[in-house]
Amino acid sequence: MRRLAVVVGGLLLVGGAVIVVVADQQRVAALAEAKVAVVRAEENLAAARAANYDLAEQLIALRALIAEQDAQLADSTGFLP
Repeated sequence: MRRLAVVVGGLLLVGGAVIVVVADQQRVAALAEAKVAVVRAEENLAAARAANYDLAEQLIALRALIAEQDAQLADSTGFLP
C-alpha cells in the first residue's frame, strides 16, 4: 500500500510539474502576442500620423485658396486681380 502511495504521489508531482511548465509556456506565448500587438499598434499610429500630416498640408493649401477667393469676392473696388 505504501508503494502505491509513493507511485501515486510521484505521478501527482510529475503532473503538477507538467502543468506548471505548460502554464509558463502559455504565459510566454501570451506575452509575445501582446508585444506583437503593441508593435502593430505603433506602426498603425505612425501611418495614421503620416496620413494626418499629409491631410493637414492639403488643408492649409485649401484654406489659403479659400481666403484668396474670399478676398476676391469681397473686393468692391475691382482693383484685385
